[in-house]
This record gives sequence, structure tokens and C-alpha cells, in this order.
Amino acid sequence: EVQLQASGGGLVQAGGSLSLSCAASGFSFDDYAIGWFRQAPGKEREGVSCISSSDGSTYYADSVKGRFAISSDNDKNTVYLQMNSLKPEDTAVYYCTAPLFLCTSSGWDGMDYWGHGTEVTVSS
Repeated sequence: EVQLQASGGGLVQAGGSLSLSCAASGFSFDDYAIGWFRQAPGKEREGVSCISSSDGSTYYADSVKGRFAISSDNDKNTVYLQMNSLKPEDTAVYYCTAPLFLCTSSGWDGMDYWGHGTEVTVSS
């Protein structure tokens, strides 16, 4: 069974930083990638970032390039999303998703499992 648990969200002022974590199980990090998406009230789901442990490929949405950084710790089966220079428009519930069988600089594709999200609120 695929299980995903996002954590690390909270309240931060604009310009601040947060680091999110996703603990994953039920699939092999060697074979599949993990991604992050977010959903804000009244807006459609947006893919944010993904990382492939097999080849190191990453993807970032244009809205977060230069501000967010994704990384992984394969020994802990955990993926992180470091969010810097946060803006009010980053306010959303953030979810991790897996297993992804494609993660490139152009985007991702996968089986679209997700767990409980973690809420990020950026105040102005």
C-alpha cells in the first residue's frame, strides 16, 4: 500500500522560509519519483515540483523556480521541499504524490496517489 505523509507547514510572513517533508512507503525509491502539488481555495491543483532518485531529474513550476528546492534522502524514504522567499500567492495546502514513473525538467506523470496535505499560509 502506498502511504504518503506531508508535514512541516505553518504560518510565515512574506519573504520567509519553510521546509516541507514527505515520508513515503509502499514503493521503491529506486524505481519511482515523488512530486509535490498544491491547491489553494478557489484555484485548481498545481504541480509544484518532483524529483527522481534514479537519475536526479527535477521539475519546478515556473511560479516557484529560483525560490523552491526539492531534495531526497533515500535512506529515510523522505523527500523535502525547501521554500524560500515565500509570497502570499504560495498559500495553499501542499501534498506529496507518488509513485511517479516520469519526472523531467518539463513535467511529470504517475499513478496519482496522495496523502494528507500540510497547510502553508503566507501573510503579507
